[in-house]
Amino acid sequence: MPAAKSSTRAAVRPAPARGRAAAPSMGLWLGLALLIIVADQLTKTLVASRFALGDSVTITGWFNLVRAHNPGAAFSFLADASGWQRWFFVGLGAVASAFIVWMLRRHPGERLFCLAISLILGGAVGNVIDRLLHGHVIDFLQFHWPFLAPLFPGGYFPSFNIADAAITAGAIGLILDELLRVRRAR
Repeated sequence: MPAAKSSTRAAVRPAPARGRAAAPSMGLWLGLALLIIVADQLTKTLVASRFALGDSVTITGWFNLVRAHNPGAAFSFLADASGWQRWFFVGLGAVASAFIVWMLRRHPGERLFCLAISLILGGAVGNVIDRLLHGHVIDFLQFHWPFLAPLFPGGYFPSFNIADAAITAGAIGLILDELLRVRRAR
């Protein structure tokens, strides 16, 4: 009787057979995270050097470049706290980054999974750098549509940055990876 397939990530994968591509190296995934960090920090530096806090430039009828500071997390969560949140989010980012590197080491051949967590790693480190340097995260991408008005004042989605976009794309990738994994297990 054949053994049941394990649906957990802890299962050890055999080495690739001849003619099949080897699993991407850890360097690829860390390089992708570094690319996100560099792009994030470059864009934030450009915005900080050219915009005063609160400045906005209309690009289209639904998109603006702005300069906003967020001492909190997503959707300004804990932004009004007394300052302790800076160190909380730095610590959380450091712990999450260490965990992600550990996961990358354990599952280098799971391409979608590693892509997703590499995006999250790059975004997390990009925002941690901001918190360490400035005490807040610099946001500059602002989208607004009338259909968002019931959820957000004036239909303006909260401003965000490259790091936030990478984290969001990584989270979507994790969900997709899990859905595909469950489907393959059937």
